[in-house]
Amino acid sequence: METQVFQPAEVTAAAQLLKRGQLVAFPTETVYGLGADATNVSAVKQVYVAKGRPSDNPLIVHVADVATVEQFAQPLSDAARKLIKAFWPGPLTMIFKLKPGALDPAVTGGLDTAAFRNPDNAATIALIRAAQTPIVGPSANTSGKPSPTTAAHVLHDLNGKIAGILDDGPTKVGVESTVLDLSTAQPAILRPGAITASAIESVIGQPVQTEQHHVGATEVPKAPGMKYKHYAPNAQVYIVDRSEDWPAALKWAAQQSVPIGVMATDAVLSNNQLPANCEQFSLGTDVQSASQRLFAGLRHYDMETEIKDILCQAFDSKGLGAAYMNRLNKSAGQTHFSV
Repeated sequence: METQVFQPAEVTAAAQLLKRGQLVAFPTETVYGLGADATNVSAVKQVYVAKGRPSDNPLIVHVADVATVEQFAQPLSDAARKLIKAFWPGPLTMIFKLKPGALDPAVTGGLDTAAFRNPDNAATIALIRAAQTPIVGPSANTSGKPSPTTAAHVLHDLNGKIAGILDDGPTKVGVESTVLDLSTAQPAILRPGAITASAIESVIGQPVQTEQHHVGATEVPKAPGMKYKHYAPNAQVYIVDRSEDWPAALKWAAQQSVPIGVMATDAVLSNNQLPANCEQFSLGTDVQSASQRLFAGLRHYDMETEIKDILCQAFDSKGLGAAYMNRLNKSAGQTHFSV
């Protein structure tokens, strides 16, 4: 299969592929998603095959408007409507209970709930409208690898496996959307993202659970990223927790006989002397730029070098830092550099 690359002006042609049951990757403000007609079971099953994704890992349904959600979900609560008004379009995914038989188990992982999102990307909203159907959209990468933040990342993983890619340049947020479960009595964040718990609580006026990011081996996850290995590059990532740990980490790197990757902010890179065998990747100036660049950095070392070990800077797990550290910890397999 030849994977075609479409520009935003070519949305109609990309939508025709979706209508024919084929797969088209699409841009969002977070990462690139792998799109298929959410009502076409055969197309949805192809998503799992193309990604090498476990079939009990549910998919997020991307919509162009709230009316589409209401076709599939049970009546939306007041809290849901407040959140939709505050954060859609945007990086907030919400899980709702479904009307009986509304979506195939291939989309839901066999659950009676589904996750919905209205992405903040004009090209993708136009794609959904032109296809005249909601589209499923897990990250457009090989399952378990760092999520794609450019069309080139998608091509690296899925070239020849999918029909097309809608290219709208690099994504802005860089980490996947916040996933909020609204199918339970108390809302719970199942995956942290740019929309924080405090921001959600300020809108709905009630507390949100924040410690439900993992499920057991025999449980079916309600959202992506809760069960399986995620975001891992070929190299081993070591998290450097504190600024004062960098001298020791770089001393260790200098003692290695192979190149070492270093992912850190400009301040860390400028304040420390990097050994000759280290290749740096800037995470910018703060947690916002670091979140936007994290996956690109991990993919940089996968695509362009032979580096087998990466030292990567940690941030405080507050606000957007919670999303950044969630992804970094999974990329590293919870492995931290110890002095």
